[in-house]
Amino acid sequence: MTVNLTNAVAAYARSVKDISSSGMEPRSADPSQTFADLVGQSMEAAIEAGRRSDEMSVQAIAGQADLNEVVSAVTNAEITLQTVLAIRDRMIQAYQEIVQMPI
Repeated sequence: MTVNLTNAVAAYARSVKDISSSGMEPRSADPSQTFADLVGQSMEAAIEAGRRSDEMSVQAIAGQADLNEVVSAVTNAEITLQTVLAIRDRMIQAYQEIVQMPI
């Protein structure tokens, strides 16, 4: 199997663009932003990553998408879902620790 360098570079550039536009990158500290706003924005970014993955999968089935783009979108959605689940688990653990604290 031969690898076309131009296609490899283009795929890398698309994956970097997808990662940077996923909404999961660190944000600068904004004092007017509440924790609920931060969680809401992160959830919207996670939902958008899932939608993009679904769209790319449908395009792949129709034969209209590059396989590298599909794999990149699905992987991005999977990593985003794993991040959301890890944050959820940590929040539940923190809540349980707070509830068990003696008053």
